[in-house]
Parts: sequence; C-alpha cells; structure tokens
Amino acid sequence: MRVRGRLTWERRARSGAVLTALLAGVLPPAVVLAPGAATAGAAAGTPVCEVRDNRLREISGMVATDEGYVVINDGADDEARRRIFFLDQSCAVVRTVSFPSRPRDTEDLAIGRDGTIWVADIGDNDRSRPTIGVWRLAPGAKQPVLHRMTYPDRPHDAEALLLDASGRPLIITKGGSGTVFLYAPTTALRADATTPLTALGQVTLPRTTTSNPFSFLGRGVITGAASAPDGRRVALRSYADAFEYDVPDGDVVRALTTGTARITPLPDEPQGESITYSRDGRSLLTVSEAAGQPSGTPTILRYPAAATAAAAPSTESVGPVAPTGVRPAAGEVGGAGWRTWPVAAGAAGLLVLLGLAGMLRWRHTARR
Repeated sequence: MRVRGRLTWERRARSGAVLTALLAGVLPPAVVLAPGAATAGAAAGTPVCEVRDNRLREISGMVATDEGYVVINDGADDEARRRIFFLDQSCAVVRTVSFPSRPRDTEDLAIGRDGTIWVADIGDNDRSRPTIGVWRLAPGAKQPVLHRMTYPDRPHDAEALLLDASGRPLIITKGGSGTVFLYAPTTALRADATTPLTALGQVTLPRTTTSNPFSFLGRGVITGAASAPDGRRVALRSYADAFEYDVPDGDVVRALTTGTARITPLPDEPQGESITYSRDGRSLLTVSEAAGQPSGTPTILRYPAAATAAAAPSTESVGPVAPTGVRPAAGEVGGAGWRTWPVAAGAAGLLVLLGLAGMLRWRHTARR
C-alpha cells in the first residue's frame, strides 16, 4: 500500500509539474492571442502496436530500429521502470538495460549512425539542476555511460535531443511561448568531466490550432525530436504537432533556426512526448504517456510525413521570449508579439489556467 500510494502521489505531482512547466515563462496574466493556423479537425494517427508491459506507462522517448523500437520512461520512482527498453516489431519487450546509477529525468532518445543509443537525461521542471546529462549505450555494451553538461546561462527544462551530422548532441529546451533554444557541448564529451554547453540560436514554432489536452499551452512547447535515417530531415514535436525541417547540407542548427517547417498535426494524443521516424523515413511514429488511453495502454501511432510547409508567422503571433537579462519593450510582456490587455482579461485568463489545472488533476486521478 505504501508503494502504491507513493506512486499515485508521484503521478499527481507530475501532472501538476506538466502544467507548471507549460506555464513557467509562458503566459502572463494578461495577453491577447492571435488566431492560429487552421489545423483543427486533423486526422488521428494509425495504430501500429500497443505497448502492454506495465513498466512502460510514462514513455518519454523512442527511436525506431531494424528490430523494432527502443523506449524510455520519464523520471520514475519505481526502479523497474528506470531502464532502457528494447521492443520488437509488435511492441513486446525483448530485453532491458539498466543504468549504473539513478538517472534524474530521462526525456528523449536518439540513435547514432553507429547504432549508439543516446539517452537525454535533461528534464528539469523546477529549473534547479546544476548539470544535465546524456547516457551513451554503445552497441554490445552492458550499461550506458553518463556524460554531464552544464548550461552557460541558467538551468532550463528540456525534453528533446538531436544529433548533428558529426554526432554532436543538440539539446532543445521545452520553451513555452512558442520559442525554444538550442544548446550543444563546446568540446567533445568525456565521462570523467562536466562539459560546458553553448547557445546556438532559437526556433520560433509555427502557430497551429491542433486540438490537444493542454489547449494553446500544449502548442507552444517542444517535448521530443527525431532525425530521419538519412539525416536529411529532422522533426520537433509539441503536445499537438510535429514540425519537420529539411537539412540538405547536414547543418541541423541552420535548418532549425532559418528553415521553414512542414506541419504534421498530432491531434488529441493524451500526453505526447515521443517521436521518431520509421526506418524507411516515410512516416513519423509517436507514442504518448498512458494517461487517458484504454486500459492505460500506450499505443505507437503512424503519421505520413507532411507535404505542406507552414505559413509565415503573422505579425500578431506569439513571439519569442526575451533572452535572459533583456527587458521587454514597453507595452509587451516576455518579448515581441505579446500585447497587454485589460486587467479583466487577465483574470479571465487565470480562470482558464485554473480550469486546465483542474482538468489535469482529474485526468490523472481518474485513471488510477
């Protein structure tokens, strides 16, 4: 009973943490949101297989392999869930690999050209971690090796990892207002050292109206990333959509910071945090945490990659967050694109946020 109560408390706390992460630096009490691009009514993904292992109820990262899939959970109190899980094509667990020490908050996966599995231990809802890390599991290795890193400015919450053409890891922050930031190690990673990160730029996400459990908040954060098998495309995902960028010259950073995204709506996934390309590169595959799914069973979904690029952002779109130490201009909150509104509107916005908080608590409580 004690273990069950502890897990229930943890899940409820995580539901609150989801909302906290969405709200932190996202919405001031009084803003006007411009209409988004028309992606409402998008088709749901096609089910591929169901993940029926009870240890996999909070999947936060996934990559596809020739044999099947590799997945990880979000930070979990249960030791049995703190592993790297290898699945076959039918989503059955065929083996697991444990960590030599306890990870903090594993959020995403990437796979190198040599088959190395990279585990992004980069979650930080409280923005209090002095270091983050990536675990590298080389082909044939019995355990992954931890490499610690530190941000140059301040702690960030992040849930997405990419590898560039040279195999360097790129950390994409979760963001909140539709703008996310890119960081990469300044030198080669070493297992016996903490490597400084450097900021490489920012990505302003296209606006959409795709339905998702977190409404407009869920459309402005990044919860996962993926690279196509040939390296010529990358995708970022929010709780609502996938944003795919062409990488014709191998420069992932330039593609993300200057390219135009193609949008694939991922409507109404319960808590979508994972994305990967199929091995043939023709589809995007996602899996959500188990919240709200029948019998609490995560299901891998397949979406055809989008063929249409996003429209240019409107001048009234939610703009980038002001960099650290820079004050917004008069009449703006948080950066270009925010517009102040009467206090009454701020109160209405607060009621909406409280309603979302209640919804999240109900969703996570109802499924216990």
